[in-house]
Amino acid sequence: MNKFIIIILLSFLVGCKTKYADPHIMIHSNYGDIEVALFSKQAPKTVAAFLSYVDSGFYDNSSFYRVLLTEGLTTDDNVGLIQGGIWQTDPKRLINTPGIMLESTKETGLSHTDGTISLARTGIGTANTEFFICIGDQTQFDYGNKMLGDGQGFAAFGRVVHGMSIVRKIQEQPSDGDNFIRKILISSIEKL
Repeated sequence: MNKFIIIILLSFLVGCKTKYADPHIMIHSNYGDIEVALFSKQAPKTVAAFLSYVDSGFYDNSSFYRVLLTEGLTTDDNVGLIQGGIWQTDPKRLINTPGIMLESTKETGLSHTDGTISLARTGIGTANTEFFICIGDQTQFDYGNKMLGDGQGFAAFGRVVHGMSIVRKIQEQPSDGDNFIRKILISSIEKL
């Protein structure tokens, strides 16, 4: 009888997934995994769009391709970002993906602090599959700053909860200007 109870208990534990208040994703890269919590209450449109891309497999075999860093600083002290998505691996799909209405940090109450994930954009309503992860506080990307000339900032929508050491390892890879010399593979992004 005790063996039967133990088997049932073990079966139950193996089948259970961790439940989170906010959705979590795992970015699988060739340098390791990055777990990100997505803030669906603060940025519902952005999170819903991003998760639809995850569900559609957009990020399978995509890459981190862009890096910003401060030259001459050690890894632990460096700031900047890494940017990824399908721009270099599936540009036709990117062109045909509609833009998402901007949920600014003024609207969401979020800020581009260390570990924040945000959508890249070139104008209002142009953000879609391309995202970046902040290394160190990058509040110049918040609402009110003139990064793109419109003062609207970028759509922060989550934060890295495990794997900032992987983000920093990716940031350290050789680059030519703000582009990695070799693409950093994102094999997939999955919901947890």
